Amino acid sequence: MSEAAENYNVMIEQIDLSENATYVVKNGALHKLPDPESGHGTQIINWQGGKPCHGKIEQSFKF
Repeated sequence: MSEAAENYNVMIEQIDLSENATYVVKNGALHKLPDPESGHGTQIINWQGGKPCHGKIEQSFKF
């Protein structure tokens, strides 16, 4: 760990960079967001008080 990281209360998580995913960090915890079931869609994150509070997944499909 770097000296700069030691000067702060830093928490470290490891993620698999070979996997396509969306993550949110809230209160020091890493949360992986679910993918749209169809494989196509939108992930919307709402914030309140400077923190993510809830999200919505919208699905779309191709013809």
